[in-house]
This record gives sequence, C-alpha cells and structure tokens, in this order.
Amino acid sequence: MSKKAVTLALYADPDEAGNALRELRDCSVPGFKMDDVIIKSPIDHPELTELLNHRPVYIQLFTLLGVLLGPTTGLVLIASAQASFIYQTRGGRPIVPFPPDMVLTYELFILSGVLMTVISTFVAMKLPGNRSPLYNASVSEDKIGILVKAEAQNIPHIDEILRRHNPTEIKGDHSR
Repeated sequence: MSKKAVTLALYADPDEAGNALRELRDCSVPGFKMDDVIIKSPIDHPELTELLNHRPVYIQLFTLLGVLLGPTTGLVLIASAQASFIYQTRGGRPIVPFPPDMVLTYELFILSGVLMTVISTFVAMKLPGNRSPLYNASVSEDKIGILVKAEAQNIPHIDEILRRHNPTEIKGDHSR
C-alpha cells in the first residue's frame, strides 16, 4: 500500500526521542514499519540510530568503483596519448614511460575516488530535492525531529504515541 500521510514530532531531549522510538518500534499498528521512520538532527545521535532498523549505505561501494576505474582509465588515456606520437623520434626513451605516468595515475586515483564519493553522497541524500512541507528550521539548530510516513488511518495512533513523550511540536501533512 502507498503511504498517504506524514507527521513530524520535534523533541528537545534525546532521551524522550529515544523513548518515542522504542514505543514506535514495539507498537502493533498494522502496516507500520520502522523503515518508515526518519530521524532528523543537526548532530549524530548513535543511540537513536540504533533503534532504527539497519539501513544499508552504498557510498563506500561507489568510492571503491571510482578508486578502481579512475587510475585504470587515467593510465590508459595517458599511455594512449603518449603512444600516438610513436612516429616521433624519442632518442632512446620508451614510448610509454611508466615512472612519470604513475604520478598522474596516482592523482587520478585520488581525484576519481573523491568525485565518486561526492556524487554518490548527493544521490544518497536525494539532492537537489524538494523540501518537505513539514520542514522546521529548529531541526537544523537544536531539536531532534522524528518523521514518520504511514497510512492515513494509522497517523492518529502514531501521533498519540509521539505525544506521550513530550514533544515540543507535532506537525502533520495528511494530504499525501
């Protein structure tokens, strides 16, 4: 089934946010999964992240791909550019001198790894993207936001669970 509603609860205390996440994890709302819960915070809260299900991150694989393809492609391009001048007099030097090419290959190794990491980070963060209608600037300052996507009929029960743990504010977008 498609998710039709979103609710955001803001917490000033990480312990209260943790208690809300524990209760959400243990609740028996039909059709609700912890995969539909997102934590928004200006700093990392490992104790809260542990309460969510494990979510794979593929950024490292893209970095590895960039690190493997960058020097390989770079060495081939550099060597092919040098080998295209095969008919010029080289004066006893090799057509493709590998020691100087290794410096450029190393630089492409670093460059391609960094570029693939940046690109994959933007893809993983879904940037550029539209800002949620529930965006609140205090999530970027000092509050912890718990964003829950669920079916419209389950939102009142989820809001009740979130209200039990003293949020500073709860906002909802039930038009999705």
